[in-house]
Amino acid sequence: MNAAPADQIRLLEVQALDVRLSQLAHKRKTLPEHAELDTLNADLTQLRDLLVAAQTEESDTAREQTKAEQDVDQVRQRAARDQKRLDSGAVTSPKDLENLQHEIASLAKRQSDLEDVVLEVMERRESAQERVTELTGRVESLQAKIGDATARRDAAAGEIDAEVATVTKERGVIAGTIPADLLKLYDKLREQQGGVGAARLYQRRCDGCRQELAITELNEVRTAAPDTVVRCENCRRILVRTPESGL
Repeated sequence: MNAAPADQIRLLEVQALDVRLSQLAHKRKTLPEHAELDTLNADLTQLRDLLVAAQTEESDTAREQTKAEQDVDQVRQRAARDQKRLDSGAVTSPKDLENLQHEIASLAKRQSDLEDVVLEVMERRESAQERVTELTGRVESLQAKIGDATARRDAAAGEIDAEVATVTKERGVIAGTIPADLLKLYDKLREQQGGVGAARLYQRRCDGCRQELAITELNEVRTAAPDTVVRCENCRRILVRTPESGL
């Protein structure tokens, strides 16, 4: 393949821009905010699970408290009715009076026990409410951190995207001046060779594979016509000759 020396030099310019695009893509992919957000979101998921558990506990104890208070109220009402009967004098039989007094005493004991249950449930509910409040605050704080990290990530990505657009436009302009067959070969080699399809021959060394050319290879390059597209014998990349090639 033949191409004017100037076209081959421009190929190095395209290669430099492609390297920059690869660097920008890597930089965008490895922004520190990505790892930060992964950690924060994992922490948020865990906190939300804990919050749901705490809210469930608070809801359960609320129902338990309501049920316990209803039990106390029922016992209290029944004791009040019995006391009213006792006070009314309607019960005259000694045995019935004894039974009624015994029931009133039993209800008082039952009411006391149930009130203790209510207090115990109230304490557990208060503890659950405090836990909900604490976890809600931590979730909100973490969400704020995620919002901040997201904004920083988006800002950094936006700057990179802007540079990518500029570099891509510049590449398009330069690539448009290079013969299609040379550019096609370059793109094919670039895909095969880890993003580098053309390399400068500098001081008898290929900048692509960093290998110094053997004497026979150098002689072949020296005798090749200026418009001959030469290839590195080691890495097969397009080898571009420049005044610094050391020929």
